[in-house]
Amino acid sequence: MAERIAEEKVNEIRQAVDIVDVIGDYIQLNKQGRNYFGLCPFHGENTPSFSVSPEKQIYHCFGCGAGGNAFSFLMELEGYSFQEAALKLAEKGNVKLEIDAASAASAKSMPVDLQQMMEAHELLRKFYHHLLVNTKDGQHALEYLLNRGFTMESIEKFQIGYSLKSWDFVFKFLTKRKFPADVMERAGLIIKREKDGNYFDRFRDRIMFPIFDRSGNTIAFSGRSLGDDEPKYLNSPETVIFNKSKTLYNFHLARPQIKKLQRAVLFEGFADVIAADRAGVGNGVGTMGTALTEEHVASLRRNVQSITICYDSDNAGIEAAYRAANLLMEAGCQIRVALMPDGYDPDDYINEFGEEKFRHDVIESSITFMAFNMLYLRRGKRLQNEGDRLLYIEEVLKEISQLDKAVERDHYLRQLANEFSLSLEALKEQQKQVYYTEKRRNTHKGKGAFEPQKRLQTPKRADSLKPAYHTAERRLIAHMLRNSDIAFKVQDMLQGNTFNIDEHQAIITYLLGFYEKGHTPDPSAFINFIKDEKLKRIVVDIEMMSINDEISEQELSDYLKQVLNYQKMLKIKEKLNEEKEAERQKDYAKAALIAMEILHLRKSL
Repeated sequence: MAERIAEEKVNEIRQAVDIVDVIGDYIQLNKQGRNYFGLCPFHGENTPSFSVSPEKQIYHCFGCGAGGNAFSFLMELEGYSFQEAALKLAEKGNVKLEIDAASAASAKSMPVDLQQMMEAHELLRKFYHHLLVNTKDGQHALEYLLNRGFTMESIEKFQIGYSLKSWDFVFKFLTKRKFPADVMERAGLIIKREKDGNYFDRFRDRIMFPIFDRSGNTIAFSGRSLGDDEPKYLNSPETVIFNKSKTLYNFHLARPQIKKLQRAVLFEGFADVIAADRAGVGNGVGTMGTALTEEHVASLRRNVQSITICYDSDNAGIEAAYRAANLLMEAGCQIRVALMPDGYDPDDYINEFGEEKFRHDVIESSITFMAFNMLYLRRGKRLQNEGDRLLYIEEVLKEISQLDKAVERDHYLRQLANEFSLSLEALKEQQKQVYYTEKRRNTHKGKGAFEPQKRLQTPKRADSLKPAYHTAERRLIAHMLRNSDIAFKVQDMLQGNTFNIDEHQAIITYLLGFYEKGHTPDPSAFINFIKDEKLKRIVVDIEMMSINDEISEQELSDYLKQVLNYQKMLKIKEKLNEEKEAERQKDYAKAALIAMEILHLRKSL
């Protein structure tokens, strides 16, 4: 059983960290007024509706309703237990916590086989790296890497290793340490031979590149052959802990640089990422041998808005860059494209021309998506041919029509006019015709044509019209959360009555208990005090309400009247039904008495 953390220690951790810093490690946050806003990590969205309050140390999503404090954020996003979240936050806040990671992890309900897979990958990562840098067995592999331009710094940073030229060393190494063979097979580390049922190692005599998840856990490997062996790169298969469509190589290491520079550089694979990092491009991430997916885009978009795409210069690379750029543009990203000279990938370019030239002539000389689009549309066309030239101009005008900014449209129209010695006015007229033609076509298809990108705006509360008593209860709770004297005053004024919404009544019961234990008003601490997840979300939602700092006696009385009047209205409804029943039974004396009760109740409203 996991150790219980003392309440005083939890409060110390909570006060040592800033929720903006905690959440800022996962998503890009922009300050708007008193709060910070970003894209919600719990549901897909293109317009920020996720709010973080540094004053209250809580977060709330106006879209999906997620909410809580720094502890609950890590628990919900990472699947941590409370102890694991506390351990992570204590480390961030430099608070000494007398529990270890193993004890914290025991509180987490991760299946045993998944834990074994993660542990086996971590163990092998360390072992492969040790073989490469510290043993004679790995000496030839280390020399191979150094001769190809890798530095010891890169080898250490990316934990590159070497797998022995043995058919079953890893199998024996893992089974000796009590890792079940069938689990290791499902983890993709060993393979079962069909003819005799024996196991053999997947990776043999290869340079080993560990693949990490966003938290820095080893979840897979890619092994590069040292000679002409095929395949050149042998990758782990997809498993329950490794999904290529969701994994971005180097994301865990690049994230701080991405946050600092407010830009990510997207590469096609991990070799390019490592080479670029060697050249001083530390904000690079790469896909894992697959095209960019919506999951990749969502992960990037949550953390950054500006992205530079740097793919290979061959036909496949240009097509992949075009697809990736369009996916990212649809998600609201600002795109630039870094062009490689023909026949080069980043690794080759850096080895031949050097690191500074790569940074200056490739990454820092990236072009806008529209400029790349124009180059893309030229491919396969002979522009000296009139038909191809007119087709190209029409295609470019269609793309220009979709640009949001008039300055951009004017810039590219002038560029087109100068290149082909055309009248700027004629091009502008043609561009307008293309715009309205496409608009009609898309309207006919039921689509909105050429809608400008939505600006990032502070989301408005999506409260639907609630009954007066519901709003009154929420506003009372909001004031009670901020002032313990008001909380006890409301309790006295209720005179034994309760709130009409069960969840609201549960919250004030918790709140009064919280204050009775000597706590002062503190939204983040109160969230830890509550055990029910649904109630936590309601508290956060109420906390984000805009209310006056002070509440007058009249306002307090009016809210309580709304709460108590609803109970009287329910009683009146009940009495009206009794009155009708008495009249139906021809018991007119009883009906008259009930009518008097109804009159008395209505007068008290």
